[in-house]
Amino acid sequence: MFLFGISDHAGGFDPLILLLMALVIETYAGQLQFVSRLTGHPLSAIESLIDWFDRKLNRESRSQMDRAVRGSIAAVIIIAISAALGWAIAWLSQTLPFAWIFETIFLVMLITQRGVYTAVRKVGVALRDQGLETARQKLAPLTNQAAEKMDSHNIARLAIESSANSLTTRVVAPVFWYVLFGFPGLLVYQSLNVMNERLGHKTDHYRAFGFTAARLNDIVLLLPAQFSGLFIVLAALFVPTAHPGRALKTMMRDAGKYRSYNLGVALAAVAGAFDLALAGPRKFSQETKNEPWLGTGSAQATHQDIRRTLYLFAVACLINGVWVAALTTIRYM
Repeated sequence: MFLFGISDHAGGFDPLILLLMALVIETYAGQLQFVSRLTGHPLSAIESLIDWFDRKLNRESRSQMDRAVRGSIAAVIIIAISAALGWAIAWLSQTLPFAWIFETIFLVMLITQRGVYTAVRKVGVALRDQGLETARQKLAPLTNQAAEKMDSHNIARLAIESSANSLTTRVVAPVFWYVLFGFPGLLVYQSLNVMNERLGHKTDHYRAFGFTAARLNDIVLLLPAQFSGLFIVLAALFVPTAHPGRALKTMMRDAGKYRSYNLGVALAAVAGAFDLALAGPRKFSQETKNEPWLGTGSAQATHQDIRRTLYLFAVACLINGVWVAALTTIRYM
């Protein structure tokens, strides 16, 4: 871990042990929503800063080149602030007694395993027991597509897509960058992810201003995406009815067809594991975008496929924790 010596303080907790503790706590307790309600989420200040830069620098009267330059400057400033804040938290955690508790709490709030599982499971339960309209309502927070126009198969595919994408962006990538660079690495990654979500849209308003944030987000997701796909292939070995060989083949063949290669790796692996056809045409309120399918199986996904995917997701999360535990063990050998 590259923490510039701040993890060498006597008496300080090993950051990898803090990470393992956080993964276990989040698995059983979720993201400690009651803490967020009391103190606010760790990323709320960065979200506000991103919105402030958007209002001040991304004005319609400026040229696209001007907005691109200003967007790059905003991205660099936000990254620098995130790195400095992350370094300060890591240093305090290693220096002050019991300050490691706060870093652990932040880790729990910034890595989402149980939250993703619960949200997607609600969609599957609604499809099975509560009807199409309820399932649409449960899906709506997970997608920017027009859930009110979807049939049951489309809802199931979108729920599966959400779990696969979240494995990369909310589970594997935060852990990967924390393992490499500690809390500064995690906070910089999360800041880039938020910037991409808010600014990385291919619209006239954001195409230039959010270009740098979107490209940097692609870069920091590149390696975690490969790990996510690998974890799904390995998890398929332990999931009934899943096919690891087909998952690997589909991942290698179809990942690049998705609108984001980084997210397509895990999604294509899931499609192959359960012989499904995922992604495909996207329905928005006023338009439908025809995009390629990932996988050559059935597009008629059901609540049972959501359940199987969540099983795969849970095992992949376990594998993600196991490699951190293995690395921690190697450090102390």
